[in-house]
Amino acid sequence: MSEISKLSPVIVWENFDRITQVPRPSKKEGRILEFLKNFATANGLEHASDKTGNIVIRRPASASMCDRPTVVLQSHVDMVCEKNSDTTFNFDNDPIKTYVDNGWVKARGTTLGADDGIGMAAALAALTDTSAEYPAIEALFTVDEETGLTGALNLGAKMITGKYLINLDSEDEGEIFIGCAGGIDTIATFRYAPEIAPEKHVFYKINVLGLQGGHSGEDIDKNRGNANKILAALLLKASQKCGIRLVNLDGGNLRNAIPREASAVFAVPVDKVLRLFDLLEEYDETLMHEYSAREPKLDTMVSEVSAESHVMDPKTQNNLLEALVNVPNGVLAMSNTMKGLVQTSTNLASVKFHDDNTILVSTSQRSSVESERFEAAASVASVFELAGATVKHSEGYPGWEPNPHSKLLEVATQTYENLFGTKPHARAIHAGLECGLFLQKYPHLEMISVGPTLRGVHSPDERLEIASVDKFWKLLKGILQNIRE
Repeated sequence: MSEISKLSPVIVWENFDRITQVPRPSKKEGRILEFLKNFATANGLEHASDKTGNIVIRRPASASMCDRPTVVLQSHVDMVCEKNSDTTFNFDNDPIKTYVDNGWVKARGTTLGADDGIGMAAALAALTDTSAEYPAIEALFTVDEETGLTGALNLGAKMITGKYLINLDSEDEGEIFIGCAGGIDTIATFRYAPEIAPEKHVFYKINVLGLQGGHSGEDIDKNRGNANKILAALLLKASQKCGIRLVNLDGGNLRNAIPREASAVFAVPVDKVLRLFDLLEEYDETLMHEYSAREPKLDTMVSEVSAESHVMDPKTQNNLLEALVNVPNGVLAMSNTMKGLVQTSTNLASVKFHDDNTILVSTSQRSSVESERFEAAASVASVFELAGATVKHSEGYPGWEPNPHSKLLEVATQTYENLFGTKPHARAIHAGLECGLFLQKYPHLEMISVGPTLRGVHSPDERLEIASVDKFWKLLKGILQNIRE
């Protein structure tokens, strides 16, 4: 057990500590699912699974709570796997290395997995807590939330029976979420013709580093730098002024993360090397001017590398770079009905070269207005189609329409006020939650989403505020004890 297992409340932190020791990348959740099954068996609790891998663990009502409605506590088992480029780590096998830093729990060089490991830990605590009486609890653990919402999309029939569902996947203590945006992915595929690398060229690799990244829903309004956009703009200028020939480009990883790093390998004519470095110096000065306040650690690094045998054809290179520079990115519209809420956004998530001479560009669009979600996706698609790419869209997922008159919200609000002497803020979130999908399958559900305070989610800067976990646990216990028909 690590030092975090001794934090308070111990019943939650011990579970979270154990969870961090179990590898659980999206689509590779076998070990964490086995962990949950063993947990249920060890504690004498009934559990069930569906074909997708989702698990529900059931705790019967305490004797004094048999007349109370069943409550579903829901969290997802997978985590975003991001690491700093100078960190050696295998997410398929290595445990997360946690540590405490000035009131926060962090991980060394990687994502922490508090999204949604701390939600899982709280649910496990509720299943085994003997310090209070509880109604019947159904702890639902879904798979593959981060890369496709597969678990929620394919949730088996009769997996849950409760009337009330508390999603444990929020990131702001003191706020109760009652709605979220829907989303859709737009993926463009470019095909290029490799050409023999020209003579009298020098090869270089350039890296864009040090950006904050973050969650493409919750952090999209912070105007953070997008590594793919920054690098593409530089490469396009270098192509136009120095005649560079691109070998490859690699930026970002996940559809729901703002890309922090990107790199490219390219060739430049020998007689244009000095001009290239003048251009790089000019671009660095521009970046410093534009990003110094919001991205103070932004850096570009250039190094000479061994010669490559092939480069991509100039037409596709130009089309790709023009598309990456001009495709919309960031906030597209703010809500007119809920102050401060992003209504519609898009994120240029990743650019990947593949061995079959294709380039896959992944983007994601979000909106709390259904029509705008599809309009944003169409706008992004048109840029790539005009550049000669083949475009397809994911099935997408629905938003969750707020219900400000929910009985569950009323109980949660009153419980918070009684516990802490202040009223929580009920609001919608621009990030996607699984709640909209649950509502499609179980339209009778009343739902809220709560959680402790997390920052830097979906990046190696992810951190969990220790004090907020105690308040989160007290709130969850209070809601469970106060809920009635």
